[in-house]
Amino acid sequence: MKRRVTILEQTEVFKQAVFRIQAARLSYEKYDGTMSDEITRLSLERGDSVAAVVHVTQENLLIFTEQFRYPTVSKGPGWLLEIPAGMIDGNEMPEAAMRRELEEEIGYTVKKLHPIHTFYLSPGGTSERIHLFYAAVSLSDSTGSGGGIAGEGENIRIVGLSVQTALAKMAAGEIHDAKTLIGLLWLQANRQTL
Repeated sequence: MKRRVTILEQTEVFKQAVFRIQAARLSYEKYDGTMSDEITRLSLERGDSVAAVVHVTQENLLIFTEQFRYPTVSKGPGWLLEIPAGMIDGNEMPEAAMRRELEEEIGYTVKKLHPIHTFYLSPGGTSERIHLFYAAVSLSDSTGSGGGIAGEGENIRIVGLSVQTALAKMAAGEIHDAKTLIGLLWLQANRQTL
């Protein structure tokens, strides 16, 4: 059942690089059927993104990226181990964006992407969704060096881990990226059927 939302005013209050913040005055239908009082909410509008669990099936390895993430410096390590990911450009389809990002970040051309799920990253503050995929690859699918695009400030280290090691790192609390945790949990639940 879709509930009513009345947007009274929506304005862009900040814009820099790929980040925009929208402020909205609105009311929404409450569970009892009445409309809420007018409230103001902010939303970080960054666009949608893609990510993939990349599995080198013959060797039973997973390919990760490790890179500097400024927002984690004050509360964590600064560098995160993640599954390959990136932003969807303009009207690009998620699968096309994922293929482009895999070539840029890890140097792999992928024949088939299996959609896992689409989820909101942090719906209390941002509209960004992540389209999550599974990609089974072989070492022969490696067609480039990866490492990201230097002109975009990317400096990516490619990390290969056995599935067992990756799952152990997750269990030990050594992986701090949400999309990576979701992807690994999916792999753990489905690896017998892959």
